[in-house]
Parts: sequence; C-alpha cells; structure tokens
Amino acid sequence: MHPATRPDLSAVDRPRLARHVRLSFCRTRQRPILLLPETVVVLNGSGADILGLCDGRHTVAEIVAELGARYRSVPGDEVRRFLTRLVARRWVEAGDG
Repeated sequence: MHPATRPDLSAVDRPRLARHVRLSFCRTRQRPILLLPETVVVLNGSGADILGLCDGRHTVAEIVAELGARYRSVPGDEVRRFLTRLVARRWVEAGDG
C-alpha cells in the first residue's frame, strides 16, 4: 500500500487533506464542514481543529501537542484513531515524517 494511504499512523507522519477534500465553514449550519465530491461532512469543533492542523507540515505528535496546548485534555489515542479513520476513507493522506 502506498505510504500516503496506509491506514496506520505513526507519531512522525505528517497528515494532510487529500487533494479532493476541502475544509470549509457552512454559514447556514454555522459549523465547519469537509467538502468532498458529491458529499458534505459536518464536523464538530474538535474534528475541525484536528483537520485544520493537517497541512502536511505538522506531525501527528505535533498535532496532539498543539491541541493539548489549546485545551486542558487531549487524548492522543483519540486523535490518532480519528485520523486513522479518515486515512482509511482516503480523506486524509499521511506522508512520512
């Protein structure tokens, strides 16, 4: 499997949104959304915060640390599980660190 689409993430992977995915804000719903071909996914605040850091520069460990600095408690394993699900759906790609 290509490294950018493998479902398991390590702390040094640098996730980024797939080319066909855009993070946006829906004014009607007043919520962050992911725009995909023929699909809109409404995100909660923490999901949007995680995806906002998926720019291909931040490692998974840096994303967890940044969220930890913003909020009191951020379970790193939950962040990794969330990203792993999105990698499996091919909404996020994880390049090697």
